[in-house]
Amino acid sequence: MVDVSTQIGFGGEPRASFASDPRQTRGRLVPEPASPTRTPFQRDRDRIIHSAGFRRLAYKTQVFIVHEGDHFRSRLTHTIEVSQIARALARALRLDEDLAEALALGHDLGHTPFGHAGERAMQAVMADYGGFDHNAQTLRLVTKLETRYADFDGLNLSWETLEGFVKHNGPLVDADGIPLKAHHHASGAARELPYAIRVYQRSQDLLLDRYASAEAQVAAIADDIAYDAHDLDDGLRAGLVQIDQLDDVPVLAALVSEVRARYRQLDEVRLTQEVTRRLITRMVEDVISEALKRIADHRPDSADAVRGLDRPLVTFSPDMAENDRAIKTFLFANVYRSVPVKAVMSAAEGVVRDLFGAYFSGDADLPAEWRRGLDPIDKEMRARRVCDYIAGMTDRFALADHARLFDHTPELR
Repeated sequence: MVDVSTQIGFGGEPRASFASDPRQTRGRLVPEPASPTRTPFQRDRDRIIHSAGFRRLAYKTQVFIVHEGDHFRSRLTHTIEVSQIARALARALRLDEDLAEALALGHDLGHTPFGHAGERAMQAVMADYGGFDHNAQTLRLVTKLETRYADFDGLNLSWETLEGFVKHNGPLVDADGIPLKAHHHASGAARELPYAIRVYQRSQDLLLDRYASAEAQVAAIADDIAYDAHDLDDGLRAGLVQIDQLDDVPVLAALVSEVRARYRQLDEVRLTQEVTRRLITRMVEDVISEALKRIADHRPDSADAVRGLDRPLVTFSPDMAENDRAIKTFLFANVYRSVPVKAVMSAAEGVVRDLFGAYFSGDADLPAEWRRGLDPIDKEMRARRVCDYIAGMTDRFALADHARLFDHTPELR
């Protein structure tokens, strides 16, 4: 039998001392026999890929509704792009590539239909019932809602993968257990953890006051890189942004000038692709350089040492962080909040609100498997069940269901 418990990474280099070691995993909530052919993190990756939630990403919005054009990113193609960048970063830093890949592949499983528009609508309708957060919904999906296995609910992923889903953007509470972020409710902003994380924390401590592993930090920064570059590409393809407007963002203006200087007769399509490709390369190289500096400064000798630092180990340099903010500001003004996108997303929010209202009020019946065990007088339980059902919908299923229940369904184009 092949021994997969090796200290050699995928690229043939020894794994760094601060990388997550699959031989030292904190295990799964429900104990299982070890696989003779796969590490725990490889099993996690495979379970995510084979999950129903992963398949549904193919028909969930990234920025543009999935039927608006075959060349725009869906939530699934975005996820695959994040995974590629995460693996490249993990290989360069001698981390566990399988854990980084698993976290990248699963990081968006909790997203609603219609991207952030659907999430805004869900946050509003769930304000009185524990709120909604897509990272927390990812945890809920992989620990409860997936029903592939006879022995347990969810996917029974390893502790390190669950930790990464919850904390890839940093600690959630301070040393005294006080939440660091306010979540909005109907009565105002309250400092409390998202519902799914509060519930799961009773079963397994995810060390919410510490940073996540370096692999989780890799997945998080890969997400930033991917949507900076690829949302820009999609905005240019959609005609919401013109090449000349990139002059407003110094890092993008420099890349355009660099490409034009070398390729004087390049058409706009190839120019866009070349700028996007170079932006990803510059950002990836910057993250590697900054991470190596921080590794040299802190000299972490274990994955737990990374968790105990007072700042992330894997991040942009200060200069690139400023570029990242400038790109996001540009995309927010010119793509995400553009008139065409806002109009579509406003209508999409209405679809989610309508569906929630119909199922919560009882005007529409949930499918039989979603009604099982539901207390008819427990409003919070019913709201959470309806939330789980709608959050799992694809864009096209949500629109079809809305058309079945309502006389007028908006055409999202």
